[in-house]
Amino acid sequence: MLETVFGFVIVLGIIVTVHEFGHFSVARGLGVKVRRFSVGFGTPLFSWKDRSGTEYVVAAIPLGGYVRMVDEREGEVLPEERPYAFNRKSVWARIAIVVAGPAANLLLAWVVYWGVFAAGVDAVRPVVGAVLPGTPAAEAGLAVGDEIRAVDGKATSSWQDVQIALLARAGETDAIELEVGPMGEARAQRRLQVPVSDWLRDAAENPLADLGVEPYRPPLEPVLEEVVPGEPADTAGLRAEDRVLQVDGEPIDNWMAFVEAVRTRAGEPVAVTVARGDQQLTVRIVPGERRENGVPIGYVGARVRPPVWPEQHLTEVRYPVWQAWWPALGKTWDMSAMTLASIQKMVTGLISVDNIGGPLTIARAAGASLSTGVEQLAMFIAYFSITLGIINLLPIPVLDGGHLLYFVIEAIRGRPLSPEIQMLGMRIGLVLLAVLMVFALYNDFSRL
Repeated sequence: MLETVFGFVIVLGIIVTVHEFGHFSVARGLGVKVRRFSVGFGTPLFSWKDRSGTEYVVAAIPLGGYVRMVDEREGEVLPEERPYAFNRKSVWARIAIVVAGPAANLLLAWVVYWGVFAAGVDAVRPVVGAVLPGTPAAEAGLAVGDEIRAVDGKATSSWQDVQIALLARAGETDAIELEVGPMGEARAQRRLQVPVSDWLRDAAENPLADLGVEPYRPPLEPVLEEVVPGEPADTAGLRAEDRVLQVDGEPIDNWMAFVEAVRTRAGEPVAVTVARGDQQLTVRIVPGERRENGVPIGYVGARVRPPVWPEQHLTEVRYPVWQAWWPALGKTWDMSAMTLASIQKMVTGLISVDNIGGPLTIARAAGASLSTGVEQLAMFIAYFSITLGIINLLPIPVLDGGHLLYFVIEAIRGRPLSPEIQMLGMRIGLVLLAVLMVFALYNDFSRL
């Protein structure tokens, strides 16, 4: 929970600050006076002012932010401030100020990807561990041990690359082309056509599972990395580095077998035989009880030692600093295009609105990225920054894209739309955003 909350605050705080700073910096540069720069909404937690009178605020609700500029449309403006009002600037200046926020988000993503690619990205090669019978992957001829080298002609060096390439095909009825071959045998290559129909229309969380593919994972040995103080394993005398050999006389050869044996024995004594150094000993453990969907589940309070990945299954993507900007730009472009395509498919009904996620989904993803490491957190910040930037450019009144639409119409017509039409658009935009938020929150709680 702490990781989830902390990750959410970090991610949203960085992205919102950069977005609003884009508006702020261009507005100040074009001679518009800024009254307040706020990160968050609601009650200010702390604030300060600079020499020009701009108030900087960090507020209690970390779900956005705003830049409040001098604007005669929003209230009375002192005569000496009127030359610095937003509404008195040229339409092109106002367009630049509005576009600056989403542009700052895209720029942030590019810079983050640049840094990540220069530092080096550790990844797992996309080697197939299992193919489920009767699935599209099995019908196409994908085999255990195959490495997926390209999806629809786009090279894939990691499972993340494969996932992104597959998600780009969500909602489609066609065939996905895979280029595969045994790992380490570059010349042995096959092209497979994987048929899909209305693919991932209702849920796009795990495209690999929908194809019937399980990634290769090294065996999870039944060796304890940590025993939680005060829990049943600790009370029984188990220690870190103990290897579980048997449960009630039944051999245990992997960690999941041990977990399954314990889950069904909540509150019942269990004889667990472990190897400790050169010794073998048997201890009596009474698993504790947790409830999942009302069903009692046994646990002992021990963590498994992480598996060791074979070197040939690992890869690193790294570029010199002076070259990393180019692949970073390509990554930003690809992710922007995928986000736009996803929105278009949602609008046309190719994929369901069930895929929309709200604050809880974002928080869980941020927490998961934080727990994985700084590298994955940075990649998530870049991706979410792109998403926020693209969504803000949608031509919906209230969003930056809605203001941009009004200003473009003004530039074409030579005069602005009437205040009545603009207010009507704002009301429609608020209703649309409210509906989207209801969908997002409903989906969030459904996933819980």
